[in-house]
Amino acid sequence: MTTSQSEEHVVLLATGGTISSRMREDLGGAAVASDGADDLLRSVGGEQAFPVRVIDVLRLGSYALDIDDMLLVCARIQEVLADPAVVGVVVTHGTDTMEETAFLADLVHRDPRPVVFTGAQRAADSEAPDGPGNLARAIALAGSAEARGHGALLCFAGEVFPARGVRKTETVRRQAFSNPDFGLAGSVRDDGGVVLEEAARQLREPMPLPAPDAGRACRVDLVASYPGADAAHLRASLEAGAAGIVLQGTGSGNANPELCRAVADATARGVVVVTSTRVHAGPVVPVYGAGGGKDLLAAGAIPSGLLRPSQSLVLLSLLLRLGRSRADIAEAFAERGGEA
Repeated sequence: MTTSQSEEHVVLLATGGTISSRMREDLGGAAVASDGADDLLRSVGGEQAFPVRVIDVLRLGSYALDIDDMLLVCARIQEVLADPAVVGVVVTHGTDTMEETAFLADLVHRDPRPVVFTGAQRAADSEAPDGPGNLARAIALAGSAEARGHGALLCFAGEVFPARGVRKTETVRRQAFSNPDFGLAGSVRDDGGVVLEEAARQLREPMPLPAPDAGRACRVDLVASYPGADAAHLRASLEAGAAGIVLQGTGSGNANPELCRAVADATARGVVVVTSTRVHAGPVVPVYGAGGGKDLLAAGAIPSGLLRPSQSLVLLSLLLRLGRSRADIAEAFAERGGEA
């Protein structure tokens, strides 16, 4: 939809994902991100709740994205919000890593106007694609006065979630996301009616976007603890030059004595280690010894609070690219991973 320079409108930033994917016979029937922003908007059909201006940013499955790609999306969001005629932004994105990009966008968002992420579980050329309905509801949400002041949101299958704590919990079902620790923010009806469960939150102090070349020395790896795990993966990360490591612990954030010793070695070398958990809900709480969470804390690891490994990795990556000290990083995780 074409908009005039001064007409209030929503901006659609397209990055690829299932919502834009079509089957390719030359690739053995694999689905590949194909449609651009114009195609996505046409797929919705009819009149939208608000005029929409479309911009293509990327055209990739989100499983192929890296932190630099996600920072590019955040930079584009800030660029379009420099236009006072923009009432909100919709980002179409693959579901695999939508929880990472949406959280990163929320961390750096410094504007009351909403940023809404959406996508699809079924490809654009499937018999019953869910992308058009998700996109129509996301446009209605992004343009609504009710969504102002809520930061970055994720709108999917009629449900609205805050970016912090959201995660993909279904591989193929249409209702793909949940947020067990922070819950629903609201809903959007098929007719575009918006119902938000809570008042606009007091936005945390936004973080700046790092310089474009800040990531060269900021490798962050995710290392899992599991029955029988040794320190081989963690030490390989150190040898590869990791500046930060997110340890996916078990339970309330536990590992074992060998991993705990390796964490102590890593922190002694100046590497920042954050402990998260593979458990679906609840905080990381240092309780246990013999290599458990209390020993990891003594070894210099920082508890992630309520942030799961995916969003812990995003926050740690951003903080390291901004040159923050270990003390500042610990404070940021206490704040961003806290209850409210």
